[in-house]
Amino acid sequence: MIWRRDSLRDRQRVVHWDLIQNRPDYTTERVLDLNSGGTERVYNAYNKGRVTISKDAFSDGNFSLIIHNVDMNDKGIYTCNLHHHYCKIHQSIQIQLNVTKSARKEKRVWDGEKSVFVVLVGSSVVLPCVNRRPLWREGVREEGQQQVVHWDFQAPGVTRDRADRLIDLYASGEKRKYGPTFLLSKMNISAEAFSVGDFSLTLSDIQPADKGLYSCHLHHHYCGLHERRIFRVIVEPPVPGLPPYTNMVESSHVFNVILPESRTHLLHQVGYVLAFFLLLLLMLIGLIMTTRQCRKKGGMVLRGFGSLELQATELRPYSQEDLRLDYKNNIMKERAEMNNYPAPKMIDLNREMEKLSRK
Repeated sequence: MIWRRDSLRDRQRVVHWDLIQNRPDYTTERVLDLNSGGTERVYNAYNKGRVTISKDAFSDGNFSLIIHNVDMNDKGIYTCNLHHHYCKIHQSIQIQLNVTKSARKEKRVWDGEKSVFVVLVGSSVVLPCVNRRPLWREGVREEGQQQVVHWDFQAPGVTRDRADRLIDLYASGEKRKYGPTFLLSKMNISAEAFSVGDFSLTLSDIQPADKGLYSCHLHHHYCGLHERRIFRVIVEPPVPGLPPYTNMVESSHVFNVILPESRTHLLHQVGYVLAFFLLLLLMLIGLIMTTRQCRKKGGMVLRGFGSLELQATELRPYSQEDLRLDYKNNIMKERAEMNNYPAPKMIDLNREMEKLSRK
């Protein structure tokens, strides 16, 4: 919208003053506003005739707020807001107003962020807000001369300040071309550029001498804006053997695209391999432990206050012949031999006689 025609003109400019009070809950109150047409609105009936802005604010750029008969309710932070809706520019300043009953405490200081005014109750104060840029004052009415676009050309090795002007186009429709005739016939900008917002430069019959930097400059003198876009053009000789370029529709092509595996998928594969080797290691340890247990199966370990290990291969069966005892006398020897004899067998004679008689 900035680079197109302004049909509303000065109705887009407005200034308004707001008051921010820390009681009760940092409320913001609109004090008044004024547009460039001269219409002023005061939002609080108590402030009518007591708070005002100069009627010539948009002529001299002085948007200061004048407060008569200051009272304690006027203290707070005041903001002066300048809006230019057409140019999309917004500016704001803050002023803190403190009210006192002692004339000795009246002062004006800067706290690092905003101006602080301490004024006496019942007096008048002017909160300054001055901006004399032409943007906020009465603008030039020849709108068509305020918006212009121009293209420049820099050949290789040429600095920016010595660039050649190619073409100018004003919002009023005026167009100016520069340079030799053969070059002018190759360049063109749409006559509806400011209507559609398209300022593209068309170049035909490109030659090697056309390579370099092309820059598009957009100026809005009324809004004080400037935009620039730079393009580099490289011209190469045609490749021999290739047919000349024609506006033919190419057949569709199919491309097989192989997407690389993500890092997460690779980590999963590494995890599977490590788990497999860990399982093999556990199986090998189990096999070794089983083999050792089988080898020690014939052994017995007795553990108490100490440790004593007896191997089965060291035990031999008991034999009476291996027993060699020394006795003190023959009586003890006989008793020992009798104890070693097997117990006598009990025989029932009656049953034996009955068996013989039956035979």
